[in-house]
Amino acid sequence: MLKAGAGRVSRPPIYERVVREGQKPHALFLTCADSRIDPELLTQSGPGEIFVCRNIGNLAPAYGEMLGGISAVIEYAVTALQVSQVVVCGHTDCGAVKGLLHPEPLSAMPTVKSWLRNAEAALSVVQARNTAPDESAALRELIDENVVLQMSHLRTRPSVAGRLARGILAVSGWVYDIATVMCMSTMNSAGSSSRRKIRLRPWTAVRVRQNDLAQGPQPGQDVALMLGVPSPCCWRTTSP
Repeated sequence: MLKAGAGRVSRPPIYERVVREGQKPHALFLTCADSRIDPELLTQSGPGEIFVCRNIGNLAPAYGEMLGGISAVIEYAVTALQVSQVVVCGHTDCGAVKGLLHPEPLSAMPTVKSWLRNAEAALSVVQARNTAPDESAALRELIDENVVLQMSHLRTRPSVAGRLARGILAVSGWVYDIATVMCMSTMNSAGSSSRRKIRLRPWTAVRVRQNDLAQGPQPGQDVALMLGVPSPCCWRTTSP
């Protein structure tokens, strides 16, 4: 099935250009491996415009905690590619976050259980706050807190911290709502946070400008290319 699909893909001239000129992404987009998330469609980005890192739970381990592929991606994006923005994008109905709330099934997945330790502090915050009236609300809170936590983890990395101090890098947090077209909150690396309901206009093709990745969606802003079908795209965008 994958081979058949690949064989039908057209090759627009832009691919020849990015091979000739190389990639010049302006943002690192760190999001979940969930198959319902499409970073390029969500941000309306073309080839070479965003550097994407995906893993279970959109986690970014703190510096020194777990060196590996995620650490290498972040360091390469910030140091070699010199991206000007890093976006941590969580999403509703996240299986990894559900695993934090109900870890029993993780006993059969020891690697996943170990990986999710990088989000345990977010669970501690939600439990200590104890403001969620039900499990659904607790899940929403934990999804938000996980994004905030991963943004904090990013700031522990020398490559990120140095560029933040120089004002040449922005770190933002988004929560993508799979089922609705409503932006619920915004967070950014300056430490400001706002929570508001913003209805986004669906089914309109628009390219998200570079600065929009750092700022998050604005009132009335179209955010996705719908390709002729109703879109689930929307954000709650967020920062520690």
